[in-house]
Amino acid sequence: MRARFLGKDPESQIGNSPTLFATDRIDRVTYIAQGWKVTDPQVLADVGEVPDNETLIEIPEDVLKMYARRYMEEGER
Repeated sequence: MRARFLGKDPESQIGNSPTLFATDRIDRVTYIAQGWKVTDPQVLADVGEVPDNETLIEIPEDVLKMYARRYMEEGER
């Protein structure tokens, strides 16, 4: 699997930006999000148990808009 850069949060500091990537999986469309690891105890309690092979990340809405732009530009697959 390969990852293609889609964009970074324009308001984050250099080297510390939440980022969105598209993958080239052929079995389904997936994305990789780089963001801030969620450590807030209240959020973790609200979400509940997270499997060991997963983690929670927080990403800005602007990063999600990069997905929307890609979706609109390339159309539904």
